[in-house]
Amino acid sequence: MSEIDNHPHGIFCWSELCTHDWKDGKAFYTSLFDWGHDDQPIEENIYYTMLQKQGEDIAAMYEMPKEQISSGIPSHWLAYIAVDNVDDCALKAKELGAEVIAGPHDVMNAGRMLMLKDPVGATVALWQGNEHKGCKHLGELNTPYWHELATRNSKVSRDFYCALLGWESEIKPMEGMNYTLFLVDGQPIAGMLEMTNEWPADTPAHWMIYFAVESCDVIVSKAASLGGQVCVPATDIPDVGRFSVICDPQGAVFSVIESVMDDV
Repeated sequence: MSEIDNHPHGIFCWSELCTHDWKDGKAFYTSLFDWGHDDQPIEENIYYTMLQKQGEDIAAMYEMPKEQISSGIPSHWLAYIAVDNVDDCALKAKELGAEVIAGPHDVMNAGRMLMLKDPVGATVALWQGNEHKGCKHLGELNTPYWHELATRNSKVSRDFYCALLGWESEIKPMEGMNYTLFLVDGQPIAGMLEMTNEWPADTPAHWMIYFAVESCDVIVSKAASLGGQVCVPATDIPDVGRFSVICDPQGAVFSVIESVMDDV
């Protein structure tokens, strides 16, 4: 797939890791996905690292401030959604019951961002790109492939994102549950499942990032050898692919998927 120069409104456009240990976190992911990296200084001995494929930015990472680590905030991935106007979305999100965590504010000349907590408690960011539009490669191996919301109230979540971003939704029965597809211009761009009583009670609503891989089993084995923890072992989803949920050595959770849909 060719290099991406822009992301339309409502499309997931960027992924960012906030980690307890920048050095070890960078070593884990660059080894796992064969990513390159560009360490951009923020201040002395603190960097915002662009994670790269073929020399192009596909995600980023930085070390969490010590005061946040001390307060118990875990390492985590944050998903960004492209929007045409961040400020308009901020007003609308608050009207729809979301909590604004940060922004809207400019990130130098790169773009303008907003971080919010949706009405069910999942954190997500919105991005109005300027000089930096977002991920340069999508639909390729070792890049962000899918985003999935785990929620405890699918109706509230569905109504919020469809009203905020203009998404459409479609219910798809899957293995004893109703899985929601979110669509833009008729094309699936994200999914949603409702957490059942089998989920730990202290698991908050969250957006999960899936990275496309050539072999789920190979990546799972590699992640474990690099110090990661396999939370959900390699599992088949009929007509979709084989996936696994992994926790990196610093505590951030992500998923990988080996698609069988000829879309990578």
